[in-house]
Formats: sequence, structure tokens, C-alpha cells
Amino acid sequence: MKNKYFKNSAFIALAIMGLASCKKDKVVVETEKPALRPAIDYAKLVDGTKYDATNTIFVDASGKSTIDLTTGNFRYRVFQGINTYAGLWKTQLVDGNVLKNMYANTGNPFTAVSNPAPADFAALNASGVQLRNVTASSWADADAAVVRAKVEADFASLATISASANVAAAKGTAGYVLNAAATPTKYLVDAKGFETGQLIQKGLIGAFDLDYIGNVLLNKGLDADNSTLVSGKNYTKLEQNWDEAYGSLTLNPIYLAGSTDAVRGTAESFIGSYIWEYGKPTGNANYNYTKVYGAFLRGRAAIVNNDKVELKKQADIIRNTMEKAIAGAALGYLGKWKTGTDEGTRAHAIGEGLGFIYSLRFASINGGTAAFSDGILTALVGSSGGYWDLTNDKINAADAAIRLKFGL
Repeated sequence: MKNKYFKNSAFIALAIMGLASCKKDKVVVETEKPALRPAIDYAKLVDGTKYDATNTIFVDASGKSTIDLTTGNFRYRVFQGINTYAGLWKTQLVDGNVLKNMYANTGNPFTAVSNPAPADFAALNASGVQLRNVTASSWADADAAVVRAKVEADFASLATISASANVAAAKGTAGYVLNAAATPTKYLVDAKGFETGQLIQKGLIGAFDLDYIGNVLLNKGLDADNSTLVSGKNYTKLEQNWDEAYGSLTLNPIYLAGSTDAVRGTAESFIGSYIWEYGKPTGNANYNYTKVYGAFLRGRAAIVNNDKVELKKQADIIRNTMEKAIAGAALGYLGKWKTGTDEGTRAHAIGEGLGFIYSLRFASINGGTAAFSDGILTALVGSSGGYWDLTNDKINAADAAIRLKFGL
């Protein structure tokens, strides 16, 4: 069925009153709805075009910007706050309840510690924007609840093992492991050798970034109203969905500006960082980091133009690139476990790898499912020793399964 908020060709409905009737058939003609804004020439989307309120292309009749990244940027900053606070285990005990409050943005949990300057943490607290209610939100409620409970259980686990920050880890004992750098880095792991902080971060990259941005805003969200303005605003719900997706990806007005394959040109975190690291232009030329920013701009113009075919095309580029990047990251960290020469390097690599493998369940375009992810995780680290029982054969089997599923 065509979406009612995009142009449909005029149709004729014939009302036949009866074969015996002498009355003329009535012809009802529905005319096309006028475009909300003038069409945008895609050629105007040149290098240097910013995706923010200074953009003079995405404006209303009065010249006022129709771009609003506030909600997306708040969600990004909630993730920043969780990630920053979770990393404080080296200097203080981590409180699992604080992490849960950050996740649901309740009780004014964000401070200058979790969101240092120039972030306005007071505005973040007051926004009501959270990650919990959008985690796994493309899934059925009961299934999403399982994912959210897993995130909160990881918060509690991190709080528990933070008390062992100065204990050397071993099989069955939570604590720290070290890499072999000149100035060694400490990594905090649980009794099975899992770096819980990485399970949290990489799990949310899947359950929030990949699922909410990709499976909700850039998929189901494309059917939102594009014919009327949101009450009190100068943008449509569809425009806002697209803006929220971009604002959740990055805080920068030009994502990955100045980046090359060797150097990332902007500060990025979460999925935005891994798109660059593991989304290099190989294989399908449409699905790589160099295409993502242009796809966001062109998709935003397609919304103005009521061009749903083009809109879905650009959403597909972004979603596929995210999924391929997460699968590539899972493979990359499995490989780093194999090449690691010390416990810290190997434990850190597998912690990141396990988080990304968990996130593959949200890679819906490529057929990722919970059963697929859980099957790999169980085969890898389902034994009582977890990380400590890993072997090359287990790593190789996981690698092969991911490559087959994602065509890598």
C-alpha cells in the first residue's frame, strides 16, 4: 500500500448506483495534496553542506531552519554519560543504581563528572530523553524487556566487580588484567574473564544505535506524517525522525568531515566511530563510511521532495553500512584475540567482540536474530570458564559463522 503522506496519482472512484438506475454514475476526483515546501535540487547538496540549523537549504517559507537535532543529541549524550561513568571504576566504586538512573534518565543522574564541559548536563537531566525506552524498541514488548533487563544486569555486575579493581584477575576471580604496553593499561573483568564495561557499551551500540536508528527511525519511522507540521514546530514528524537519527549518530554538523581511510577527521563515539573503522569501502561500494553523510543529506532532501523511493534508498545505505560495520567489528576483535600476546590485550579484545556479537541480533537486513547471536556466544564462551577456556578453534568457528551470515 502506498503511504498516504506521499504523492499518489489522482484516482477515480466510480459509484455505480445500480444497473437499472437511470442516474449518471458519480465521478469523485481526489486532487494531489500540495507540497508542504518547494522541492530541493539534489545538486545543491555539495561538499561542506552542514546538517544543522545553519543550513539554508532545509528551511521553511520564512527562512527558518526545519532541522532540529536536539532529541537525537540528547540521546547521544545519555549514552556518553553512561559510558563515562562506567569507566570510573579505576578511581571509585561504580554504583549500579546511578547507571540505571542514567539509562532511564530519572533522578537527575547526570553531573559534571559524567558529562563534563561543555555539555549542559542540567538540560540533559531536564530533557526526559532516555535510552531505556528506545532499547530494542523495534522488537515486541516482551522481547525488548529481556534486552533491557540484560543491560541493567550488566550495570549491577559492573558495580559488583568494581570492588575488585585492585585484585589481579584469574579464572573464577574478578579483577584486573594488564596489557604489555610500556605503561600497562588495566582492564576490569568478572570471574569468567568478561570485561563488563565493554559488554555494556557494545551491547547498547546494537540495542540502541543499530536498532533504534536503523530499525525504527530509518525503517518504520519512514512512514511518519510528512504532510502536516508537528504542533508548535516548523517540521513534520518524518523530518524529525530523520533529524533524530542523525543527531543520535553524531554531534558534528558534518559527520566524518575530512576523514580518509587512514585518519578519522572528526571525534566520534559509539556506532559513529565503528562505521569509520570497520566500514572501509570494500565489497559493495554503496555500503561504506564515505556514503553515510551524503545519504543523510540526500534523504533529508527526499523528505522535502516527497520522494519516498529516494528516501528508502538512502536509508538502506545507512542501515546496511551500520550492520556491515558491526559484523566487521565482531570479526576484527575475534582476530585481535588471536594475535594478542598478553592477557590484557586478549581479554579486552574478546570483551569488545562479545558485545558486537550480541549486537548482531539487531542486524535485521542481514538476517541477524537472537538465536544466531546466542548460538555463537554459547559456543565461544558458554563454558564455566568463559574467556579463560577460549581456543583458536572456538574463535575460528565464530568467525566463519559471521562471515557466512554477512557475506564478508
